[in-house]
Amino acid sequence: MRYEIRDINLAPYGHTKIEWVRNNMPLLNGLEEEFLKTKPFEGVKISLSIHLEAKTAYLCKVLAAGGAQMAATGSNNLSTQDDICAALVEDGISVFAYHGATEEEYNRHIEMCLEHKPNIIIDDGGDLVGLVHGARPDLAEEVWGGCEETTTGIIRLRAMERDGMLKFPMLAVNDADCKHLFDNRYGTGQSVWDSIMHNTNLIVAGKCVVVVGYGWCSRGIAMRAAALGGRVIVTEIDPIKAMEAKMDGYDVMPMAKAAPLGDIFITATGCKHTITVEHMLTMKDRAILANAGHFNVEIDMAGLEEAAVSKKETRENITGYTLENGKMVNVIGEGKLANIAAGNGHPAEVMDLSFAVQAMSALYILEHRDEIAPAPGKPAKVIDVSAEIDDVIARRRLAAWGIEIDKLTPEQEAYLNSWQL
Repeated sequence: MRYEIRDINLAPYGHTKIEWVRNNMPLLNGLEEEFLKTKPFEGVKISLSIHLEAKTAYLCKVLAAGGAQMAATGSNNLSTQDDICAALVEDGISVFAYHGATEEEYNRHIEMCLEHKPNIIIDDGGDLVGLVHGARPDLAEEVWGGCEETTTGIIRLRAMERDGMLKFPMLAVNDADCKHLFDNRYGTGQSVWDSIMHNTNLIVAGKCVVVVGYGWCSRGIAMRAAALGGRVIVTEIDPIKAMEAKMDGYDVMPMAKAAPLGDIFITATGCKHTITVEHMLTMKDRAILANAGHFNVEIDMAGLEEAAVSKKETRENITGYTLENGKMVNVIGEGKLANIAAGNGHPAEVMDLSFAVQAMSALYILEHRDEIAPAPGKPAKVIDVSAEIDDVIARRRLAAWGIEIDKLTPEQEAYLNSWQL
């Protein structure tokens, strides 16, 4: 087994963290029990790139319990937890990651994670898939398919599909109901505010919060901001989403108008430069900026680095940039994902849903690899997660909560499936 981590001696701390989340992830508990008995992934090689913290570690262990030969790396150099990496290595999983890796080291770890020639890829933002389609196309022949965790990753995959460039099928895990309706909304909504409040130690009540975009992640962020007593402004480019934000009770305006009003700014769009230096120059002194999108391009960090006359650490995980007008903006987690680069990520119960979708989607690829394979000479497709997978996961989660729901009677079922009244 090969690995490249920071310090194997940190493993005991990692095992403690993994055990905590294990006790709060009943869906993965159930899948682990099933996989231990059936060993569906025996001999299957899986490469995984997701934020390497405790919940992800447990997903790796569940897949390994099913017989998978696992190789894992992180999807963000600041979210990798070195004690978790050490614990996984002790459990026999190949890990190539450490906290604070340079860009060169990070890219090397991505490639090392692929060197065992995976049959299935589990990705978060498209780093593994991007490398296979770029520098390492030789690896594509071994890949039956993959699973993508994020909105940003799905956007890129659909662009590859549209351009006829996708080499193997990818399941749109992010778009599954049991993922985006809960992870993106409730998970992001809580974990982003956990990070902001922990790192700033400031109150939200009475402040003006500007939420950039109004997709599922932003809805959760806005909902929690309002619950904490903040006044919420939403900026959008989509008129339908803008109407939704308005009817949900928030102010809606362009960023140019919102910039002077906000105390806290949170981006969650998947697009670049949604907050520019021009916007920052009009902000209040010591405004707080955080990003909840996958990549650190939503806030123009490169432009800010160039425009700032000075910068300093104003608090752990926060950098203050002084601009030419004398005002300072405070950026959390270098403009990377605030909830994971400067926090603990989503709650375990939420990631239980998302990672159950991942595990069952990987199983789907294994069991249906021949039928989902692209025809000779044809590009591969981005595939929706089946409604059956969503249904199984939702029913298991309700059962874990001890919740029962109604069932249609035969009469009701016949009525709903008939055009005759």
